[in-house]
Amino acid sequence: MERPILAAFLSCCGPHLTDAEKRIFAHYNPLGITLFGRNIVSPTQLKDLCNSIKDVVERDDILLAVDQEGGRVRRLQGNGFFDEVSQKKLGSLPEETAQKATQLHCQLISEDLKRSGLNLNFAPVLDLEYDNTTEALKGRCFGSEPSKVAQLGKVMIETYMANGICPCLKHMPGHGRAQCDPHLGLPIINASIKELENDFYPFQLLHDAPAGMSAHIMLSEIDDKNPATLSARVISEIIRGVIGFKGFLISDAIDMKALPGSLGEKTQASLHAGCEAVCYCAGEEDGLEEVCQNCINLSDKSLIKFAKIKNILQNKPKFKTSAEDYYALVGKEKYNYSYDATEVLNQMLQKDVNKGEKNV
Repeated sequence: MERPILAAFLSCCGPHLTDAEKRIFAHYNPLGITLFGRNIVSPTQLKDLCNSIKDVVERDDILLAVDQEGGRVRRLQGNGFFDEVSQKKLGSLPEETAQKATQLHCQLISEDLKRSGLNLNFAPVLDLEYDNTTEALKGRCFGSEPSKVAQLGKVMIETYMANGICPCLKHMPGHGRAQCDPHLGLPIINASIKELENDFYPFQLLHDAPAGMSAHIMLSEIDDKNPATLSARVISEIIRGVIGFKGFLISDAIDMKALPGSLGEKTQASLHAGCEAVCYCAGEEDGLEEVCQNCINLSDKSLIKFAKIKNILQNKPKFKTSAEDYYALVGKEKYNYSYDATEVLNQMLQKDVNKGEKNV
């Protein structure tokens, strides 16, 4: 009999597993592990880490995930990894060039992920970029034109899947109107459903994608009490209803300040609202235990969706990508490394930990 799989993407604190992480991963058997810059040194080290995780959970099908959008959101960079531009850069290119560059972009990323042992990428970003879009998201979107965002998103999804990488749409039902960073607080969007039609459009067109991520935003016209991730109404009526999303729904990081309550409360509330797995990113031992103790195992319906993801992971690339062709199309890009939303959160959490130690 197969072991139940915990409905969570967990995380670890460094480039090698600690004894505590090995114990927790082995005991709880999580759906996946998300890796960050703190976990990655080189392709060889990353491959070793991924193999260690598989050995500990005794499953080759564990989802090993990363945020590798390109631009400033690249967990794999330097030390033998390819250097990819942002989605904004791709979206700024002429139509035919943009599509070809996007395909090459995803092939290069897939090559890095596959040789390192990773199999799921939290991309593409299908949010629309507005003039007042929060700095946490600005520069990570294809642009403000819904049809172009959907078109390039489709190229990304198809290319990742063809290369044996599971893509994950984000952030449903659309994060572009948010004017504050959900890592630090809750963005409240007061637009009507009619006004939000453009924001929904790219997700609607790509509703058959295998996986998607919820947004930590409050749509006050739908639910003025709960962020989308914790809102059964937003998930059922908008994400599953209006958008028609059929894939596996993952929460954005539950350690973000946009969600109220303790880690355990946020874990329970996300799953109760309709997320099929939660994502915990800080890698703290106490946090891992709290999330796991308040989590549930994958439902039968979620296991069917997971089986579809596993089928995608079996796809093998049929050609080698030319990095030179890619760089000839995209050129050079300058972007601001000073704002990486995940790192902002990590720094905040570390300050909280240090403050607690001083107060002991």
